[in-house]
Amino acid sequence: MPALPMPLEAAIRAARAAGEVILPYFRTSLQVETKTDQSPVTVADRAAEQVIVETLQSQFPDYGFLGEEFGEQAGTTDARWIIDPIDGTKNFIRGIPYFATLLALEEAGDITHGVIYAPAEQTLFYAAKGFGAFTNGHQPLEVSSIDELSQAMLVHGGLDILRQEGYWNGFTRLIDATARQRGFGDYFAHTFVFRGQAEVMVEADVKPWDLAPLKIIAEEAGGRLTDFTGQPTIYGGNAIVSNRRVHAAVLNLLNPVSDSL
Repeated sequence: MPALPMPLEAAIRAARAAGEVILPYFRTSLQVETKTDQSPVTVADRAAEQVIVETLQSQFPDYGFLGEEFGEQAGTTDARWIIDPIDGTKNFIRGIPYFATLLALEEAGDITHGVIYAPAEQTLFYAAKGFGAFTNGHQPLEVSSIDELSQAMLVHGGLDILRQEGYWNGFTRLIDATARQRGFGDYFAHTFVFRGQAEVMVEADVKPWDLAPLKIIAEEAGGRLTDFTGQPTIYGGNAIVSNRRVHAAVLNLLNPVSDSL
């Protein structure tokens, strides 16, 4: 196994430390608060983000932070860590084991390192620019070679959000164009694309911390992440993650000219 780039090793260590904080709260009686954006938060979310910041700050004191729970903390360089302490908080609250800590390093606006750690399953996904993408035991991740939507598997997040944001017609076209469809949001659905088990994941109403590590992991596995307009950004509020080969076709179905007339 080759040596990990230093930021990647640090991010993995921080994500595992967060997992140690999170797991004792799992499947216990938790007080759940509702944030201004109507998303839930628990003491586990806040404690996990705190330990991540402390772990990374000790090694990278000049870097900034953008976290779901504590917001933005400026650094003195153009690098910052982007943190989602528990992606899938609603799953976590309901005792569903599909939740994970998401960490990424953004340097001069480019995501260069990313980690997903699912503590209940003890599953790790990680990547760095030019290094590759891997899962447990340094097993390489590689997207599928399917290049026709008619053979593709589509996974998706919440259907109500797609409808509310005006993408329902495009999404139903995707359903008709693909071979199979399965629904499950958050990081978990995206991992099917990384592993070559699905070809496209479509999700709306997402924040930068929901997407940051997904972008670099997808790219290093041979895939692609864009927003629904085709921009390779984590700041668009929605995302398509694909095996790259079907990406253009997905964009065309989601955004035909006729839908905006």
